[in-house]
Amino acid sequence: MGAPARFRGGPGAGVLALGRLKTGQQNKTEAAYGLHLKALEAAGEVAWFAFEGVKLRLADNTFYTPDFAVMRADGAMEMHEVKGHWADDARVKIKVAADRFPFRFVAIRELPKRSGFAWEVEDFS
Repeated sequence: MGAPARFRGGPGAGVLALGRLKTGQQNKTEAAYGLHLKALEAAGEVAWFAFEGVKLRLADNTFYTPDFAVMRADGAMEMHEVKGHWADDARVKIKVAADRFPFRFVAIRELPKRSGFAWEVEDFS
């Protein structure tokens, strides 16, 4: 398990967790998965995808933005969450979203490089 998030600034200073990127910016794992989706698109398995392309309302003032919205070649929509580590609130949000919306929700985890640059998929639907 990684170290707990550390924060910059004092009380009320617009505190951001170290290592957290601005909305719309991909981390290294998300960027690598985006390249994987591009290859699937070129192979005809994926018709379309967008990074942070969908924002879902779960409740009043509670939203969930999946890392990737993906349309498969058959027209089915999926929401892909790319994770290295799961925070409890993220797992709850994807479960709530899977119960409320008619999309397939999956969590994607990059397997170690020695396993051949593979992706592990956890299905929440």
